[in-house]
Amino acid sequence: MIPPRPHTTEGRGSLWRFVRAFRHDLLSALPERLYRAWMAEFRSPLIHSFVCNDPALIRLILKDRPGDFPKSNRLRAGLAPLLGASVFVTNGPEWAAQRRIIDPAFEGGRLHQTLPAIFGAADALVARLRPGLQDIEPETSFAAADVIFRALFSMPIEHETAAQVFAAFRTHQEAQPVVNWAALLPWPAWLPHPHSRRTRRTAAQIRGLIAGLVADRMAAIRLGNAPDDLATRIMTTPDPQTGHCFSEPQMVDQVAIFFLAGHETSASTLAWALWLLAAHPEWQDRVAAEAASLTPDMAGVNALRTTRAVFREALRLYPPVPMMVREAARPETLRGRPVPRGAQLILSPWHLHRHQRLWDNPDAFDPGRWSRPETRSSARDAFIPFSAGERVCPGAGLAMIEGAAMLARVAQAFTLRPGPLAPVPVARLTVRGQDGIHIHLTPRAERDSSA
Repeated sequence: MIPPRPHTTEGRGSLWRFVRAFRHDLLSALPERLYRAWMAEFRSPLIHSFVCNDPALIRLILKDRPGDFPKSNRLRAGLAPLLGASVFVTNGPEWAAQRRIIDPAFEGGRLHQTLPAIFGAADALVARLRPGLQDIEPETSFAAADVIFRALFSMPIEHETAAQVFAAFRTHQEAQPVVNWAALLPWPAWLPHPHSRRTRRTAAQIRGLIAGLVADRMAAIRLGNAPDDLATRIMTTPDPQTGHCFSEPQMVDQVAIFFLAGHETSASTLAWALWLLAAHPEWQDRVAAEAASLTPDMAGVNALRTTRAVFREALRLYPPVPMMVREAARPETLRGRPVPRGAQLILSPWHLHRHQRLWDNPDAFDPGRWSRPETRSSARDAFIPFSAGERVCPGAGLAMIEGAAMLARVAQAFTLRPGPLAPVPVARLTVRGQDGIHIHLTPRAERDSSA
């Protein structure tokens, strides 16, 4: 089965029709030719942007000269109610100082410390799942949030505050459009950005709940009885250059993006990966067989070679963050085209990962491609689900461990079949199913006994 992707059009409607489509569904609003183009220019009275699909441009922007292509201030304005001045939206020295504090907590040698959180949440997910047809997205969202709270604050999602944050975040996702006027217009600095009242309200609710968690943990650190989890490690790590630690307000910003990046993105990819397994029983059986010998340690996770390939293929076909935006800090010439200062440079994992000139049979689900040398070569600058270069997601390693472990646990416990309708991907805060992602679950022991 070929995984679905949105229908796109080459038609040219009015600007306002495009804006409405863009706000409703980012993926289908863009033209089909982007799956073959190396670079495309879009100019309107509102914005001047370039979609960059050439791997050489990706390398230039993200790896070779990232300082010349900072994150867009328009993106920062759009996400400010929830994320404040977190590491996701800042630039320059402010961003560098944040990464110096955050990165040590996610170093590869320390990732084994998150395994109890990951396997605890995976076992809880399997225990919650029930046989029959269901939308798997709410379950993967709950499970990914569970991992974040266990890893950050040593509390499962059933904890009252954690459950409140999760519920508030789901409401915020519904209120926050993919594109708002703060992202589209060159908004004057002195004028408040036009976030909806609901967006501001839900963001404030989430930040208030997070502030309570941060204050409690800061107090526990002062008393010397804080657990050794990600939150404690980050709060107690000083910037090696200045000696400063995060203040409580700064830590609220960081926890907000940890929750967004670690919850929404993981939930999206896990849901699509489960649907892909349901639609491809031959790969599902291989994952289930591999999971039978899984042990809850790094050796066990490292042995999940097939499962990791499946999860990586899900990241390719359904990258949770479909587009990233950078800004030209000065006039440039890219592929022979003049790019003015302030132009928006769109890096689109959605189009890059399905680019017809870069991938063999790009729309097909083929985890085996990741064992072929030509794929590893072509993917060097064409596979960026976690971004790349100095701004690569610090939690990328954690996300890969979490995804493989959860995928293995579910496939070991259940046989999966696709629902009656294939899900249609749309871009909200992450790539989700337009009407959910429906999968039929049968306990694997029940199927084996009746075989």
